[in-house]
Amino acid sequence: MEMFSVPWWSALMTIVLIDLVLAGDNAVVIALAARKLPPHLQKRAIAWGTVGAIAVRAVMTLGVVWLLQIPGLMLVGGLGLLWIAYKLISGDDDKGHDDVAADSFWAAMKTIVVADALMGIDNVLGIAGASHGAMDLVILGLLISVPIVVFGSHWVLKMIERWPVIIQLGGAVLAWTAAQMIIGEDLLAPLFEGGEWFNTVARWGTHAVLICGVLFAGWWTTRRKQHDMSPA
Repeated sequence: MEMFSVPWWSALMTIVLIDLVLAGDNAVVIALAARKLPPHLQKRAIAWGTVGAIAVRAVMTLGVVWLLQIPGLMLVGGLGLLWIAYKLISGDDDKGHDDVAADSFWAAMKTIVVADALMGIDNVLGIAGASHGAMDLVILGLLISVPIVVFGSHWVLKMIERWPVIIQLGGAVLAWTAAQMIIGEDLLAPLFEGGEWFNTVARWGTHAVLICGVLFAGWWTTRRKQHDMSPA
């Protein structure tokens, strides 16, 4: 992908939106992990814990970019990202924030790094899929995620509270990225590549079905939860 081309900027904007929607929760975990520390240790734990978490995420992202070159894994990664998009919209991604507080500096750092590694899988898959293997975009995606994780928790959560549609928009972007990954799978090239009418229908049909399917499934699950919680 040529740097600064229209597809490059489009991919970068997709990565930024993925970071905004997904990285805010990681920032909340970092804050909660350090909340029981003395004030003079909180900033240190957050800073060094974030450095460690970003290093782990960098290794994970580079590893995923390499793994996605293996035949079949673009399809698997796309389906995994589709599931993450559904969980984001439906609210089924509770990560147990109330249980992550640590009462010592090293315990807080360990909690931050481990929690971010486990929770960052969605972010890593999103960046890897949106970048299409372009290492400059992968690196930019990681750099963009740093200030969001460190400083963005309050801001991101306030944005989502004020404009809940951001959740649906983020889910749709993840579903679009999942469709791009699936379409880019070499094993499915006979279906999606080529200039025939059925190739075009297959490409756009995949995007439409996945985006609409994720949005509908998320809406239906949320509605069912609200119905179950309402008094009889």
